[in-house]
Amino acid sequence: MSVNTSPPFARTDTQPAEPAPSPDLTRTVRFGGIAMAVGAAAWAIGSALTYDVDPAVGDYPLAYKASSLLFQLGLVALIGVQLRTRATGTGRLARRLLHAEHVLLGLAIVSSIQWMVAPEVSEDGFWLALDAFWPLSMLGMAAIGIRIAIAGRWRGAARVWPAVAETWFLFMIPAIILVGDEGSAFVSAGHLLLGYTTLGLILAVRPELTMARD
Repeated sequence: MSVNTSPPFARTDTQPAEPAPSPDLTRTVRFGGIAMAVGAAAWAIGSALTYDVDPAVGDYPLAYKASSLLFQLGLVALIGVQLRTRATGTGRLARRLLHAEHVLLGLAIVSSIQWMVAPEVSEDGFWLALDAFWPLSMLGMAAIGIRIAIAGRWRGAARVWPAVAETWFLFMIPAIILVGDEGSAFVSAGHLLLGYTTLGLILAVRPELTMARD
């Protein structure tokens, strides 16, 4: 009788376990997702409730202005998540894109606050120029959504939904032309719920989808 003392062969049919996501990063992604979902839902409701306001005749109510500001703050939280997870890529240019978007959003938020607290100066040249950063920031979000899909660091629904959500501005231009201001308010509300609100919920429920296998 012989005794085999050779060690058993290592199994090659199993995959190494992936490292567990950092609890701190998971909390950051969840918080950013919740902030985005709440902000987008608030603005969607505000848009639907004020569909009949004509800016040429009367001003929007303060509650609507606050809902749009809440949406912008949700975008700030979303960009923070994208920075922490390096959603647009690991290169310097990819991160600069997100930093630039933070600047655009910051200027747009200043304009929104002015609209809330001092609407009587909205037609002044400086504030009119500053208001342009609101659509510019949304164009920046569209570019970020495309970049996230190309980079492929986010997975599954988290990879494709930013591109869906961040087409809001591109949808609104033809909507205003085709259905007018009143109809476009409902288009805006629907797109916000389908796009940014859903994206926020994806991040809140499935934060692991944002964590690349580096």
